[in-house]
Amino acid sequence: MRKLLMAIGFLVTGMLSSMSATADDICTGNFPNLISDVCWSCMFPIKLFGTTALVSDGQEDFDSGVGSSPFCYCDNPPKVGIPTSFWEFDMMTDVTTVPGCFPLLGGARVNIGVNKDAFGQISDDQGGGIGETRDSFMQVNFYINPAMYVMGAILDDTCMDQRGIDVPWMSFADPTHNDDELAGILTPYAFPFGSMLAIGAMSADAVAATAGFPLSTIFWAAGAYGHMYPLTGHNEAHLSMEQTARLQTTRILAKLHAAGTQWSAMGSDAMCSYYPQIIMDKRQYKLTRLYPKPETAKIQGKCCEPIGRSTILTESNTEFPIPGYKDFGYGIFRKRDCCGGVTLGN
Repeated sequence: MRKLLMAIGFLVTGMLSSMSATADDICTGNFPNLISDVCWSCMFPIKLFGTTALVSDGQEDFDSGVGSSPFCYCDNPPKVGIPTSFWEFDMMTDVTTVPGCFPLLGGARVNIGVNKDAFGQISDDQGGGIGETRDSFMQVNFYINPAMYVMGAILDDTCMDQRGIDVPWMSFADPTHNDDELAGILTPYAFPFGSMLAIGAMSADAVAATAGFPLSTIFWAAGAYGHMYPLTGHNEAHLSMEQTARLQTTRILAKLHAAGTQWSAMGSDAMCSYYPQIIMDKRQYKLTRLYPKPETAKIQGKCCEPIGRSTILTESNTEFPIPGYKDFGYGIFRKRDCCGGVTLGN
């Protein structure tokens, strides 16, 4: 019954995908059509038996440390199966300048009692010298959307995120989102990474992300997006809305990991269940844009990118001085390794 209700909700969302909310001129958006607005090639490659690629479609992947064993076993509950690996679409974010605005919910806006005046902004100071950049501040919403589970995209449901559709985190309700010092309390280990040596290491992470996947060891950087910390809505080096929006999405994922509410689903430790990962491994996520211009056309054979990859190619024709192009939305594909099989005793 639960899955039936989720499927009905999914279909309703699909039917409303072409509708745009007009009740509020400063909050715009569209329901994403999860059939046509999502680049489903991002779920590939699908691997079975540890190493065999069932479907790849030329999409990128990395060694998550599962190994090459053709079979797997779980203790609780007892289960025998085969190692299964794929990229699961189960989360979304939207980045907006309007507190209480939900672009991926058709531009719906709610009246909020806190931070109602904390509008996003981009500094207009572009008269500085070489090396000087603009700064910005944005609001962010985080969605759970287990579309692949609802659609039955993978045969074994136990390998899928079975949470209900939800909006569990909104930046306007988080007092740390607009306070750099307060945000540092959640991640005290980030303070040493403001040195020039640590900042210089970001270049290596950006190169690695552009060539493949970011470096998990350089956790304080978000590659070409900029600084990972502090985990707030401020971006001290705003280059474009695409760069800033992807940085904000990355920071929210890192913040939820640091808070213990976002768990990892990759590697040998995740074969039987999710496990907590306080310092996020950036490699386990791919981002694809859903709004304002769905990223469905493949660039160099791909339509989703690992965290930290340069946005030069993806941001083309995404910023215009008209309503609806100031907010951005993304679908998040998470690396999933699991033991797909039969639970003993059932």
